[in-house]
Amino acid sequence: MQNIHSLPIEVVHLIAAGEVIDSLAAVVRELAENAIDAKATRIVISIWSDSLSVQVSDNGTGMAIADLSQAATPHTTSKITNVEDLCQIHSLGFRGEALYSLAQLADLSICSRPILEPVGYQANYDEHGNLPTSPKVVAIATGTVVTVRNLFARYPSRLQALPSNSQQIRKVQLQVQQMAIANPQINWQVNLDGREWIAIWAGANASEILPQIVSSIQAYDLVFREFALISNHSLTGDENKNICITLGLPDRLSRRRPDWIKIILNGRVVNFPELEQTILSSLERTLSRNRFPVCIVHLNLPCDRIDWNRHPAKAEAYIQNLGEIQVQLKDCITEALKVPESNSTINYGNATKDLLRTAERKTSFLIPAKRENFNQPNISLKAIAQVLDTYILAEHAGGLWLVEQHVAHERVLFEKIETQWQIVPIEHPLLLKQLTDDEIERLQALGIEIEAFGNGLWAVRSLPEILIGHQDCAVILQEMAQQDDPTMARATAACRSAIRNGTKLDLTTIRDLLWQWQQTRNPHTCPHGRPICLAIDESDLARFFRRNWIISK
Repeated sequence: MQNIHSLPIEVVHLIAAGEVIDSLAAVVRELAENAIDAKATRIVISIWSDSLSVQVSDNGTGMAIADLSQAATPHTTSKITNVEDLCQIHSLGFRGEALYSLAQLADLSICSRPILEPVGYQANYDEHGNLPTSPKVVAIATGTVVTVRNLFARYPSRLQALPSNSQQIRKVQLQVQQMAIANPQINWQVNLDGREWIAIWAGANASEILPQIVSSIQAYDLVFREFALISNHSLTGDENKNICITLGLPDRLSRRRPDWIKIILNGRVVNFPELEQTILSSLERTLSRNRFPVCIVHLNLPCDRIDWNRHPAKAEAYIQNLGEIQVQLKDCITEALKVPESNSTINYGNATKDLLRTAERKTSFLIPAKRENFNQPNISLKAIAQVLDTYILAEHAGGLWLVEQHVAHERVLFEKIETQWQIVPIEHPLLLKQLTDDEIERLQALGIEIEAFGNGLWAVRSLPEILIGHQDCAVILQEMAQQDDPTMARATAACRSAIRNGTKLDLTTIRDLLWQWQQTRNPHTCPHGRPICLAIDESDLARFFRRNWIISK
């Protein structure tokens, strides 16, 4: 007969580690969620499949040296402090298990630099999450870089039981896609074995992310609606909570599998069969047989309605008054499917504005799928009008171009100053405040003459020619001083000097701008990567209006 006894603490921790970290995808999930909690807007993930190693870099708030010293010890977290906090979970992580689990299962190191700190620190952890040596000073941008090497190398049996590399990489891909859908405000870049693999640009909501992930889905196949949360129980924090729905229009979009029915709960994709069934029942009469909808539901609920202590990886949760949410979700889907009521006094101005706002969103999928040659010399452009004091509408033999005036002019100026960067002396020096030594060096590297001028002041005695007379010259120089890359500093100068959206242009100026833009080397995007032109081919117009013929000219 076996006697009951307490397990050694190291065994308890190892069991917990196996529950939290079971694959490469789990490593990516835990580290990326930490980056999201740190308010990162850009996350770069690098994976080496042969050694099962992962590195996650972010531009978040970073960690101080005191936090680095205990970050990988068991059950240490900055997210909660007492029992009451368990009912107010605002972050993705809170248990304090992930980094300690990684220290046990792999070689773990963290480099981090907090905002406003001049330097960062690197910490290397042993298998108990302790630091054999003190953190050392490293040169790093604001944010955190976590490196996990040789996952499961200390546990050969676990290593041998893992799925194939290709299966693990596929799970990583799905994990990144889910996190991108749940957190559309973040730019994602994933590198695999030294090569760029996945790039997802930030957007306003899931409807701008999904077409980047699934090539067969187009933006106009989706509708996005946001609804206020209606609660009959008046729990704390109900105000400003909502239900957001990204829905594929049933007559245009459906799937063979229910792979894009997703429930996102406060920023995390979760398994919720009850809510998934609510979606299917709400749409069951709108799709063909054996077809499934595309529907992403983002529930932004008060924290005191959610209990995350249901699954080790927080893939499931409990929701108070779930029936109430199901009823409201069904009503929201019904509302999202409604065709806008016709109105005899249609305001075409407002309809146009909505269309153009959609076209202006910072998303890569709005760049035409057909690579238009915007600077082809034999294309004869006819400037038609300026729309909303922001866009230039131009006609050519094959269709229409909608050109944003600011980014087009920015491209023109950037290419000009790249070939003709002129620094000229100024009669009266321009005074700048609060410059660091690095910022002074960056301005001097651009050829700008700058010297100390009293306590905390610096006098600028020469300027790029393009900035002479600019009313925001001091602000622009401060922005340029923060750019490590001189090319991006010049791009900043071009951006701030370009025609602003909202500026009225006469037809002569419009023609000149179009001609100059057509002469540029890269007329597709501005120096910061934003698209310049939305191309609408004649065939695209016919296809949109469901015509299989075009009236002959």
